[in-house]
Parts: sequence; structure tokens; C-alpha cells
Amino acid sequence: MTEVFHWLRRPRETEAERERAALTSQLRETRCAIQRTYLQFNSTGDPDLIDAAVFQLKAEQARYSYLLRRLKNLDRPAEALKAE
Repeated sequence: MTEVFHWLRRPRETEAERERAALTSQLRETRCAIQRTYLQFNSTGDPDLIDAAVFQLKAEQARYSYLLRRLKNLDRPAEALKAE
């Protein structure tokens, strides 16, 4: 019976923890997408597909940089953000 109510005693996740988990998951997905695009780029010889892969790679790299920047900003103290 105590196991049934174990989840009641578990500390609740904060908003920052949920956001950190979501960002980490998105970073992992974006990293996989970048790897897939590299494979696509390396396996094609068609100039149009090469161009498409380059554009896709640039977009995914920009998304990865954005997500990483957001994750780093979560770890910064609120006072440091006010000072900027």
C-alpha cells in the first residue's frame, strides 16, 4: 500500500527542471537530425540534393545553437540576467 502513495511524497518538478528536460530532449533530437543530414549529404551526388542538405544542415545547426543558448541561460542566476 505504501508503494501506491509513493508518488505523493516525491518532490514535484519545478518549471525550470521541466524546461531543462524539454530542451535537453530537443538538443538530442537536433543532434540526431544533424547526423542524418551529414549522412544524406555524403551519400548523394545530385547537386540539387547536395544544396538541400547544406541548407538543412545550416538550419539544424542554427536550431542547435539556439537550444544550447537557452539551456545555458537557465543555469545563469537571475541577478546576472538583470545586470545585462
